[in-house]
Amino acid sequence: GPPAPPNPFVHELHLSRLQRVKFCLLGALLAPIRVLLAFIVLFLLWPFAWLQVAGLTEEQLQEPITGWRKTVCHNGVLGLSRLLFFLLGFLRIRVRGQRASRLQAPVLVAAPHSTFFDPIVLLPCDLPKVVSRAENLSVPVIGALLRFNQAILVSRHDPASRRRVVEEVRRRATSGGKWPQVLFFPEGTCSNKKALLKFKPGAFIAGVPVQPVLIRYPNSLDTTSWAWRGPGVLKVLWLTASQPCSIVDVEFLPVYQPSLEESKDPTLYANNVQKVMAQALGIPATECEFVGSLPVIVVGRLKVALEPQLWELGKVLRKAGLSPGCVDTGAEPSRSRMIGQEEFARQLQLSDPQTVAGAFSYFQQDAKGLVDFRDVALALAALDGGRNLEELTRLAFELFAEEQAEGPGRLLYRDGFSTILHLLLGSPRPAASTLHAELCQEAPSQGLSLCQFQNFSLHDPLYGKLFSTYLRPPHTPRGTSQIPNAISPGSPTALANGTMQAPKQKDD
Repeated sequence: GPPAPPNPFVHELHLSRLQRVKFCLLGALLAPIRVLLAFIVLFLLWPFAWLQVAGLTEEQLQEPITGWRKTVCHNGVLGLSRLLFFLLGFLRIRVRGQRASRLQAPVLVAAPHSTFFDPIVLLPCDLPKVVSRAENLSVPVIGALLRFNQAILVSRHDPASRRRVVEEVRRRATSGGKWPQVLFFPEGTCSNKKALLKFKPGAFIAGVPVQPVLIRYPNSLDTTSWAWRGPGVLKVLWLTASQPCSIVDVEFLPVYQPSLEESKDPTLYANNVQKVMAQALGIPATECEFVGSLPVIVVGRLKVALEPQLWELGKVLRKAGLSPGCVDTGAEPSRSRMIGQEEFARQLQLSDPQTVAGAFSYFQQDAKGLVDFRDVALALAALDGGRNLEELTRLAFELFAEEQAEGPGRLLYRDGFSTILHLLLGSPRPAASTLHAELCQEAPSQGLSLCQFQNFSLHDPLYGKLFSTYLRPPHTPRGTSQIPNAISPGSPTALANGTMQAPKQKDD
C-alpha cells in the first residue's frame, strides 16, 4: 500500500529542563495577569454584541444588519477582540496575500484548524459570518457574540437542521455581495498541523468561488495545538499565555474558481481545495477525520479508529468484574438474533443498570433498539484473548458468512465484512464496504471465501499487522483479557506514522 501519512490527532509537547523553569516562572507571573485581563475584555465585548441585535425581530435578523448598529458595534467588537488576543500574548498577526471581496469569494475556508485560538483569523477577515453549534447560544458571552455575528447555527439533535444550514449557506453565498463572507473551518475539528484532515463538504455546497486562508503559528515552541490526544484546554491556555510573544501568520491564497464538475460535486470540490491548501502548507492532505466521536486514521486503503470502541468496551466489562471468556454466548453462525438490553444484561451476567447501558451502547442498534447477538459474541471472543488470530478470524467468518445463492459453500459478503471490521478495527462501514468491493474485483462472486478472508486478515503485510496490533498487543499472555493499548509499539498510531513512536496520553 501507499506510505501512511502522519497521525494528525496526537500532539506531544516536549520541554527541556530550562524551558520548564522558564514556564514555571512566567506561568506564575505573566499568565495569571494575561488571562485575567483577557477575561475582563471578553466580558466587555458583551454590551457591543447585545446592542447590535437589541430590539430586532427574528425576521429582521434574517437580513444583514446595516446603519449605526453595524458601524458602532462592529468596530467595537473588532477592536476589543484584537485587544483580547494581544493580552493573551499574540502580539503580532502577520498577513500575507490579499483578501478577496465578498463578490469575488463569498466563502472563506481556513486551515489547518489546530486550536481554540484559531478564531484570531476572523480579525484580518473583518469578522465574517461563521457556522457554529446551536448549543453554543446558551454559553455566556459566546452566545451573545454568535447573535452579534448572525452566525449560521446547526443542531446535532435536529435531523432537519443540517438541511436548513445548507439552504442558509447557499442563500447567503449567492446573495450577490449583500451578505458578508462566511468563514468555514472545513476540517471540522482540531489537529496537530502535521497533516490536513479530510474537508467536509459544507463550505462547498453552494458551488461558489472560495478563498483558501492558511493559518500558521511560526513560534519556536508549539504551545497552541489542541489535538484529540495531548495537552488539554487549561494547559494550552496557560502555556501560551506564559510565552513572551506568540506570532500568527494568516495567508490569503488566490480565489479558487470551481469547475462545472466541482460546482455540482461538493465532495470533489472539497478534496481539490484541500490538496491546494496542503501543497501551499507543505503537509499531506489525508482522509483522516472524526466519525462520530472517534478519530479515524488511514492505514493503506482502509480507515480505522485510532482507538476502537472495542477497547473501551473491554475496560467497561473489566471494571464490572466480568471475564468475557466466562460468558456462554451461544450465537448461531449465519443467523441474526436480535436482543434487547434486558437479555443483553442476562447473557453477560451484568446487574448494574449504568454498566449495562454503557456496554449495550457500544453495539449498533436497529430502529427498535435491538442489537445483533453475533456482534456481541464476536466482541467478547476478541476481548477474551483465549483464541489465536486464526481461530478468531475463523469464528468471525462463521458468524457472518452466508450461503451462496448458487453453488455450495459460504461466502462473506459486504455487510458481514463491514460488521467484522467495524467491531474489531473500528472501521467506518462505508470504508470497509469499499475495501470489500476492491478485494472482490478478481473474484467471480461478490463474496470472500474463508481462505480469502484469512489471507487478507492474517497474511497481508499491512492488514495482517493491523489485525494483530488491535487484537494481540505485544507481551499479552494468551488467555488473558488485556486490551491493546494505543501507545504500545506497533500500535495503530505507529502503523499510521510508519514509526514506533508512542503518543502521550491526555492529562487534563
